[in-house]
Amino acid sequence: MTAVAPAPPVKDWCEVAAQAASAKKGADTVILDMGPLLEITDAFVITSGANPRQIRSICEEVELRLKRAGGPRPLSVEGLDDTSWVLMDYGDFVVHVFAEETRAFYELERLWANAERWDWADIAAEELVAAAE
Repeated sequence: MTAVAPAPPVKDWCEVAAQAASAKKGADTVILDMGPLLEITDAFVITSGANPRQIRSICEEVELRLKRAGGPRPLSVEGLDDTSWVLMDYGDFVVHVFAEETRAFYELERLWANAERWDWADIAAEELVAAAE
């Protein structure tokens, strides 16, 4: 019987998503630890794009990089039709890709100001992606 390696923690998948957003020039990308604050998810990845094309590109890159790294697939994706706010629900974490003006209006970072921010420039996420390529 072969041992199955444990799945990387949610933080690693969020870092992969944040790096994917960054690769497509997502602006002001942050990861918020929502575990202590919400029962429905452990983290938010929040980023924004300048136009609908960039927003779609960010979403596609997030999904592609998570897939390549052996990560989860989204349970649902909402908002791709108008692209003012795309929500990619991965269960344990949610990726929010905003149009800049929509992000400024809803101010999720201010709303959840007491959430800890995770540093996403961690090498572990880069290693997950590199190993999958």
